[in-house]
This record gives sequence, structure tokens and C-alpha cells, in this order.
Amino acid sequence: QVQLVESGGGLVQPGGSLRLACVVSVSILNFSDMGWYRQAPGKERELVASITSVYTTNYVDSVKGRFTISSDNAKRTVYLQMNSLKPEDTAVYYCNAYQKSIRRNYWGQGTQVTVSS
Repeated sequence: QVQLVESGGGLVQPGGSLRLACVVSVSILNFSDMGWYRQAPGKERELVASITSVYTTNYVDSVKGRFTISSDNAKRTVYLQMNSLKPEDTAVYYCNAYQKSIRRNYWGQGTQVTVSS
């Protein structure tokens, strides 16, 4: 049973930082891609950042230069460091793992990030 558990969300002022963590119940080497998505009220879920098994990263334009995705295989954890946060970053952030061999996506339960003064 694959489980993803996110943590690290919260309320932060504009310009502040947060680090999200996603702990996976199995080795993250099982997955070709891992990523962070977000969904704001009334909007579709969007990919924020992703990292492949060979550490290639990708970011949506709106977070480039502010967010950094990384992974720690030994800890089975994927991180999203978020700096210079803006009110428009407010959303529920979801961790995703894609297992290419069986074409299956796994999702965490989400963690709320609120950027407000």
C-alpha cells in the first residue's frame, strides 16, 4: 500500500517561507516522477514542481526562482522549499508520485498553505 503524507503547511505572511515535506511509505526510487501540485478555491489543480528519478526538475513559471523541489531517497521524502511567498500561492498543496511501470498516480491528502498579512 503506497501512502503519501504531506506536512509543513500553514499561515505565513507575504514574503515569508515554508518548507513542505512528503513522506512516502515505500522507496521513492519506485517512481519515475514525483511532484507537488496545488489547488486554489475555484481553480483547477496545477503542477507546481516535479522531480524525476534522475533529479531533473521542472517548475511552473509563476514559482521559478522562488520554489525548490528536492528529494531524499534515504528518508523517502520529497520537499518543496517555498520562499518569497505571495498571496496567490495560497492553495492546498498535494504530493504526487507517478509509477511509470504501471501508469499509476498516487496522491497525498494535501496540506493547506495560506499567505496573508
